[in-house]
Amino acid sequence: MGPYGMNRISHALVFSAGWLCFGLGAVGVVLPVLPTTPFMLLAAACFAKTSPRFHRWLLANQIFGPLIKNWQEERFITAVAKRRALMIVAVTFGLSIWMVDVSALRIMLVCFWFTCSFFIARLSTVPASQRTIP
Repeated sequence: MGPYGMNRISHALVFSAGWLCFGLGAVGVVLPVLPTTPFMLLAAACFAKTSPRFHRWLLANQIFGPLIKNWQEERFITAVAKRRALMIVAVTFGLSIWMVDVSALRIMLVCFWFTCSFFIARLSTVPASQRTIP
């Protein structure tokens, strides 16, 4: 068993996945078809399990840090991030559906679109400490 209760291969895979997610999230900042938020949250989760140093570095980042802290500490994303994510998902899937000629593939893409949108729409935009329980 290696560090953090993982074998070396698992550790290397999760650490590599963290960097892949970070890279995709960073590209998403400038490329509107890639959502930044989910990739940065995944990168933070991967680094939390494999590298406290890179996890701290990511949390200290001026661009991504607040987004990740909001999720980790209060389980919410900002309303702006939520609207942007829903818009990007709609544009990306809409273009994909428009470009595909196979009906079965279109149906599958529509199902994925609705699933992703449903998941994102359910994310809270209110910090856990400010939510009221009915």
